Amino acid sequence: MAKPPDYGIIYNWDGAPHGYSAVPQMMEAFLEKVYSPMEDTQVGAHFWCVGDHHGRWKSDVMEMIGDSHGRKYENAHIYIHNENILAMLERGEDPQTSVIERGHKLGLHVYASVRMNDNHFDGLQVHEIPHSSSSDMTRMRIDHPEWLLGDQTSEWFSVSWNFAIPEVREHRYRHIEEVCRLYDWDGVELDWQRHAFHLPEELGYRMRYVLTDLQRAVRRRTTELGESRGRAYFVAARVSGSLEMCERIGYDVSTWVREGLVDILIPAAGASTDPLIDVMGFVDLCRGTNVVVYPGLDAQVPGNAAGPENAYQKDAMLNRGIANRFHQDGAHGIYSFNWHADRSTRRELLTQIGSPQTLRCQDKIYAATHRIVVKEGAWRGAFRGDRILGDVPVPLKQTLTADGPTANIDIADDVQSDSAERIELRVRLDQWVDGDVVNLLWDGQKIDDPKIQYDIQTDQYANPFAANVSDVGTAVWITSELSSSQSRIGRHRVKVVLEKRNPKVACDIILTDVEVVISYPHGPG
Repeated sequence: MAKPPDYGIIYNWDGAPHGYSAVPQMMEAFLEKVYSPMEDTQVGAHFWCVGDHHGRWKSDVMEMIGDSHGRKYENAHIYIHNENILAMLERGEDPQTSVIERGHKLGLHVYASVRMNDNHFDGLQVHEIPHSSSSDMTRMRIDHPEWLLGDQTSEWFSVSWNFAIPEVREHRYRHIEEVCRLYDWDGVELDWQRHAFHLPEELGYRMRYVLTDLQRAVRRRTTELGESRGRAYFVAARVSGSLEMCERIGYDVSTWVREGLVDILIPAAGASTDPLIDVMGFVDLCRGTNVVVYPGLDAQVPGNAAGPENAYQKDAMLNRGIANRFHQDGAHGIYSFNWHADRSTRRELLTQIGSPQTLRCQDKIYAATHRIVVKEGAWRGAFRGDRILGDVPVPLKQTLTADGPTANIDIADDVQSDSAERIELRVRLDQWVDGDVVNLLWDGQKIDDPKIQYDIQTDQYANPFAANVSDVGTAVWITSELSSSQSRIGRHRVKVVLEKRNPKVACDIILTDVEVVISYPHGPG
């Protein structure tokens, strides 16, 4: 089994650029939208989403895009996206062919990315299918509701395919086989994480063999295609961020590695970035093989409150910190998902995060991981497999032994060798008031005389123009400078202890954020 090239960064495009120009979109405008974020960056491979439920080419297997309701769409966005694809096909053009050719011209490998069980049906229930106006709805779902998971999974994903059904696996295999056979891809990605609900809730681990069955069938076919072309046809798989959660969902990753069913493993969250991906565990599993590990970053790092930096700066600093830790843990490169961008939006990160060398001396934030499970409303249940050991948010309670919640901060910068200009610990407490006494301990040592500053959030309803009308807020940042000797590479522990609560406030203080900010002499960001 050949080893994939060193890609640095893998950039996944979900097909959104089809919706970025007015109908009819011209091919050159489309290709500019696709490749402008990647040109002259550290991106070495482009994973192009080839669709979810319908064919975006003249398919013998899939229903055609736009056919669900006779090319009548539920909203303007879907009209623009789908009609742009159909206009290209009607002109005798094929966007897949053009994406591959342009990517190869730019020196990139281009993969077909197949979402194995995408569910953007907004919580649709099985009994509601006959009345659905969704353009994603297919005749196969309408005719075979018994092939869906229904009440055997999280409510939001009720109409996801049940891969225990042989006909479902056969259908998905035929889709993948056709798209692999028709085009000159460098490989194919089986994106199991979009979305990670494939088997009845209680049978994921025990029925993992059925997902392996499909993974094995795809590998056999790509091996045949590679042999006929005279060059390797790589297989990537996007899976959960921990080996334990992979098994719970039904991904038998150890068997995939042992049998050579995968070349690139992409451990990632199902929703938003998971800073707790077990990179070392996946790297150890692949040791002695040619399988490489590219942990995934998503559109946002969840939960982090605004700081002194603007939102763009903070996002960049958080992503640098996460990527640097992934490299420290042995990652072969970084995978980005849902980074919708133009030529400039993500360029700074896409020229830095692919290598630990280019991340040196760049400002970063190392932050405690947020664990939030959405139980009501949109995407309820979607986050439950991600960030399972997140440290925050957590209420502060007075204890008998002066104990409190402990957040882990994993630093990957050599702050002494790289002469960091400033290292600051900052902790955010919501519902703090004057009279509360909260102590911070860094690696067991109490922080003396930290600074306290209100995190003032304006009233967006009654004060929509963000006037500075208040001198206080309901949250504070507690900060303290750290020395380089206190901030060596490795894991550090921040304990937050509630010593005294103002007796006139009934609610809990909530520890929402724990961060270490590392700045270098070149300035912020």
